[in-house]
Amino acid sequence: MIRTLSISHTGEITTAIPVDQLAAEDSASWFWIDFNSPSEEESELLANPLKFHPLAIEDCLHKLQRPKLDYYDGYTFFVTHSINQDTLEKEEVNIFLAKNFIVTYHKQPSLEITEIWNRAASSGKNGEWNPSLILYHILDQIVDNYFPPLYAIEDQLDAMDENYTGDSTEDVLKEVFEIRQRLLMLRHTVTPTRDLIYRMLNSQKLTDLQTRHAYYSDIHDHLLKLTDMIDSNRELTKDIRDSVLSMNAHETNRVMKVLTVITTIFMPLTFIAGIYGMNFEYMPETAWKYGYFASLGVMGMIAVAMFAFFWKKGWFK
Repeated sequence: MIRTLSISHTGEITTAIPVDQLAAEDSASWFWIDFNSPSEEESELLANPLKFHPLAIEDCLHKLQRPKLDYYDGYTFFVTHSINQDTLEKEEVNIFLAKNFIVTYHKQPSLEITEIWNRAASSGKNGEWNPSLILYHILDQIVDNYFPPLYAIEDQLDAMDENYTGDSTEDVLKEVFEIRQRLLMLRHTVTPTRDLIYRMLNSQKLTDLQTRHAYYSDIHDHLLKLTDMIDSNRELTKDIRDSVLSMNAHETNRVMKVLTVITTIFMPLTFIAGIYGMNFEYMPETAWKYGYFASLGVMGMIAVAMFAFFWKKGWFK
């Protein structure tokens, strides 16, 4: 689907103008063409009549280019990534920017672009909107939408850290590694976008954007904050993982200590039982009337004495 928005020199907003008419006429002050999940036939309009560079068109058609900007004759081409709020998968957004037009191309429906589109289409004759402002709002909205899933991860980690309920080690580690994977996906989205905004801030060719330098600096600050949050949350997952493994090792050591104590108690008992279990004919104690009870009594006293000794040493705590 293709939607178009045209602003006349008098500030009149017109929608649904054919792309070839917008590209051929010079009656508009500026226009916005949005390729929203376009078909192959609609994508061909990038080459004719819009006449964008073949390399830029190739970047649009091939999925998931790295965020970047390229300078072409008369316009600048941007690649950035939004994220799916449920799966955290990257969704590419391509933008062509010139003084008198902005063209957005995305293969999936974009909530960010739809929101900015509705705001621009209903703005009326206020003369505020222009292509560079559209670009700023799109990038700002994309970056703002990075925060909710990260906040959700942060809340999940805080709950795990504060309210550990003694779940099985396998369940906890599985949840931790799933969170680390989601954080890694966010990092692979946020870091290249941060580099893109930094390059835009330091570009000498994007003169229109320099008038909004403070606004783009604010976006860059948000991306720096996101990077710090991702890194700190990854450190927290590492701490939780180490704590769980440490607790599991401690519990294992405690069980092994108890088993070792029990085994140690039974060693002299087994020794005595082994001696009197031998089938030698001349063993004086075997002919004694009370030998059986005496051996049991000695074994019991040894067991009680060793148990009391180990208990006093605190080995059962």
